[in-house]
Amino acid sequence: MGFSCGIVGLPNVGKSTLFNALTRAGAASSNYPFCTIDPNIGVVPVPDKRLDELAKFVKPQRTVPTDIKFVDIAGIIKGASKDGKGKGNQFLANIREVDAILQVIRLFDDADIVHVHGKVDPLCDLDDIITELIIKDMESFEKRKSRIEKMALAGNKESKKELDFILKCLAILESGKMLFHNLEGEEHTLINELRPLTFKPMIIAANMDEVTVSNYQENDIYKKLKIKADELHAILVPFCAKLEVELQELPDEEAKSLLHEYKLEEPGLNLIIREGYKILNLITYFTAGEKEVRAWTIQKGTKAPQAASVIHTDFEKGFIKAEVVGYNDFIQAEGSFSKSKEMGKFRIEGKEYVFQDGDVVVFRFNV
Repeated sequence: MGFSCGIVGLPNVGKSTLFNALTRAGAASSNYPFCTIDPNIGVVPVPDKRLDELAKFVKPQRTVPTDIKFVDIAGIIKGASKDGKGKGNQFLANIREVDAILQVIRLFDDADIVHVHGKVDPLCDLDDIITELIIKDMESFEKRKSRIEKMALAGNKESKKELDFILKCLAILESGKMLFHNLEGEEHTLINELRPLTFKPMIIAANMDEVTVSNYQENDIYKKLKIKADELHAILVPFCAKLEVELQELPDEEAKSLLHEYKLEEPGLNLIIREGYKILNLITYFTAGEKEVRAWTIQKGTKAPQAASVIHTDFEKGFIKAEVVGYNDFIQAEGSFSKSKEMGKFRIEGKEYVFQDGDVVVFRFNV
């Protein structure tokens, strides 16, 4: 189980270029608005050094990372939620299907690449997209409100509870705020049916040129974007789409050298995935044996039987126990469960055990 991330933004900000770099899928990337009409989808393996370390010790027949699905959604422009500009309603519906939003914001200047507004203004672009998401959510909540209002006024307790919740959401949206981080407790359950766009966690990818990305902390516009991102409870990630494309085409050692040249520690893909995991509260556990070393993604707080179901539903149905060793302990034991036992690091856990990031596991089950 990975997660899906919808890449959104205005036309010509570098969305499809980033998608191509991340997936090597060759999605169309051209210098005119709405090049991407139908969403492109690419599944990317999640880089994890821990998986590589496990494989060194266990020496399996194959190593299988978990993955992330990127969906390259067409450019949205101001007014998309109202009149379908740029097929806006269709694209906003595409956003509803993903787990998180990766919004690409253009910071680079390039006279050869036209900006839909005629000028590069990252803060304005960010506000335009946020506004479209808010307007679309308000429309959805107003429709829901009109359907249940009569039942609520007639004394139906469940309808009254839902109406109060809808009115709260509308008040938040009308104030120009997103619903993400502005709802709590059981309200998260109430919101699942409507799947509002502004309740999705957001990563803001600031697309810069090669010079700026090497010293992005000193860039004044980036600093202003960081303040705005914090207000939205979003995560801001610096990257250079052109550089990402170049990195994907180079051998590993040359890619490392190029990153060093631009004072970067890792490709933007790694950073985006890690921040995506963080904002979605995801963790990774591992299974390790002679046939296969594999990474599995689950939500933080998942108990053992449900973690087992990610491998196969039968594992959950017939769950007996989980034999668990923490990642660091497993590496110290040279990838051996028997050595882990000798070290006193081997644990037998039952149905109430909550999985921790990096757990190395063998499930015992009976069906």
